[in-house]
Amino acid sequence: MTKKDTVYAQPLASIQAFAFDGQVADVFENMINRSVPGYALLLDLIGQLTEKYAQPDSNCYDLGCSLGASTLKIRQHLPASCHVIGVDTSPAMVERCRTNMARDHSQASVEIRQEAMQHTSITNASVVVLNFTLQFIPDEQRADLLAKLARNMLPGGALILSEKIRFEDTDTQAHMTELHHDFKKYHGYSDLEIAQKRAALEHVLIPNTEQQHLQRLTDAGLQAAQVYLRCFNFASFLAIK
Repeated sequence: MTKKDTVYAQPLASIQAFAFDGQVADVFENMINRSVPGYALLLDLIGQLTEKYAQPDSNCYDLGCSLGASTLKIRQHLPASCHVIGVDTSPAMVERCRTNMARDHSQASVEIRQEAMQHTSITNASVVVLNFTLQFIPDEQRADLLAKLARNMLPGGALILSEKIRFEDTDTQAHMTELHHDFKKYHGYSDLEIAQKRAALEHVLIPNTEQQHLQRLTDAGLQAAQVYLRCFNFASFLAIK
């Protein structure tokens, strides 16, 4: 049974920048399911896309793997000759992710590394997943990271990217933010929790527009970059090497 997220349930004298520490890791599964509309469908589609694009004898990467939900979806849809590499900077997330991987007995091998994705060596990659993680990388580093990933992917390989997005039009941005907050209230978050978490994320999670993402993917050398899923202010992108 997952532990309920109450990280921001009580008034805080000062709000610290959001961090993927032990407190967040303990409730992360509940937090992300109650915060990201369409998250369960998104995970299922990662499995479907992995099955389509993963190539035998290749590596598949989950960059920013957290507890390993997307890592598991990747692993469970691979041939035995593939190898899954999950990467996260948070010691608490890596510890729990390794425990979760140990419970799974899928045929593909897996390893979980504690390191920054900017420093991860990408080799022989047929599937690369960034599931709500690029948004936490400094904006000026994102293009170089995507270019590195693209350079080291196999022809026909897939990059799967999910992100919180922003809208150029201020009315659309306000409307989508309101709908997202309504979604969180529907799932039991209070106005206080929503406001305090938003403040904690303000300078940590920096969203881009859909067009910025599509242009970056194209500039990185990937083809047919497209949005394949969007719900309110969250979108998933697919691009092929």
